[in-house]
Amino acid sequence: MTSAGRWWRPRSLRTQLLFWLVTLHLAAAALTAWFTFVAYGDLVHNALDEQMRLVADSYAGSDPPRTPRPLDGNAALVRGAFVVQLWSADGRTLRASSWPPLAVVPLQPQPGFGDARADAPAPSRWRVFTAEAGPRADQPRVQVLQNEDYRRRRALRRALLEGLPIALLLPLALLILWLIVSAASRSLRAVARDVASQDERRPTELSLARVPDEIAPLVQAFNQLLSRVRSAFATQRRFVQDAAHELRTPMAAIGLQIENLRAHVPAGEATERFNQLEAGVTRAQHLIEQLLSLSRQDAPGRPMPGEPVDIETLLRESVSQLMVLADARRVDIGFEGSIAPVVRAPAAELRSVFDNLIDNALRYVPEGGVVDVRLHEADGHAVVDVLDNGPGIPAPAIGRVFDRFFRVPGAPVGGSGLGLAIARTAAERHGLRIELRNRDEAEEGGGPGLLARVHLPAAPVPLTPG
Repeated sequence: MTSAGRWWRPRSLRTQLLFWLVTLHLAAAALTAWFTFVAYGDLVHNALDEQMRLVADSYAGSDPPRTPRPLDGNAALVRGAFVVQLWSADGRTLRASSWPPLAVVPLQPQPGFGDARADAPAPSRWRVFTAEAGPRADQPRVQVLQNEDYRRRRALRRALLEGLPIALLLPLALLILWLIVSAASRSLRAVARDVASQDERRPTELSLARVPDEIAPLVQAFNQLLSRVRSAFATQRRFVQDAAHELRTPMAAIGLQIENLRAHVPAGEATERFNQLEAGVTRAQHLIEQLLSLSRQDAPGRPMPGEPVDIETLLRESVSQLMVLADARRVDIGFEGSIAPVVRAPAAELRSVFDNLIDNALRYVPEGGVVDVRLHEADGHAVVDVLDNGPGIPAPAIGRVFDRFFRVPGAPVGGSGLGLAIARTAAERHGLRIELRNRDEAEEGGGPGLLARVHLPAAPVPLTPG
């Protein structure tokens, strides 16, 4: 058996504190109850013993001897009444008794206190006090008895009455303990929320204002780690920006030289090889521009304030700008808008979102395919849908298409694997959300293809008919 099997130990500090504090309070309450029972038991026994001695002395000192007042069984067994016995001087004959059935308990051989057991009329134990013999030879011996169960009941009742306030306050004390521990752990939960809300691309230090001293070193170490992460991100951004900037000029020069060489390339196989070279240079130029755009979006700082942007006008401009690419691939592209929402954000970053989604659809749809851009309302808020009739995205890859430089296996040549990553980064900066799903799984249906839906910010402005 492992150590975990031998002893349960909660991993939560809050649970451990509550467990041990509650256990300590319950143990203290049990110990207090036991001590109270023992203390009051001694007190009750001593007081009743003294009463028994006084009763015995009163009967032993009377001349002539008094006759004990009769008792019933209920008084002797339940109410703890004293049973008085008068024995002959030699202790052999019971002359009188307040409860005759208890004659089964004989006169004790030694004077003083003792304990006896009687099996009749009911099995029970009795406390016995036997008075000393009188000075006269014919003077009777006096013996007083009291039921031991009554004594225990009386001691227990007294202890319970004294412990009742503690028993009533214990749940309140446990509740206060729970509230105190919960309040103490609230700062830990606040730190956890701060950590969970961190932007992985722009991590910020955690505040130490409300952090307990015990976990302050942990938070400080985490802040140092975040500082190193920020430095690593900054180094990466500088490298990408510097490399992209340095490559723009030579790549532009190469593109210009290729354009100048086109007229001097002979027809045939050389032209085919020249076209492949030109396509590679164009793809490299596109990749450099994408890297620059991505590095700018990853730069630290708050999003730049933007002007109110008419989404319908912005989408029409994007479709018009990409019409050249659509014509080159003989793709039928269209726009349909039934609403005209306005979003407050930089127009350039909104264009980056929609241009990359539309460009991605145009590149993946087969020649002669269809791309539709729709602006409408879904579930009470404005959305932009970019639909195509291309091959869609395989289910295992649909969760990775937003990763940088990830390309779906079998994708056509020309992409860089950065378009969707750039679109998502720009969208998240301004409260937009991008959702991708295959059209055969979408409500719009209609055969193979991909639906890219952009959820605009909730109620940016009142929606009006387009």
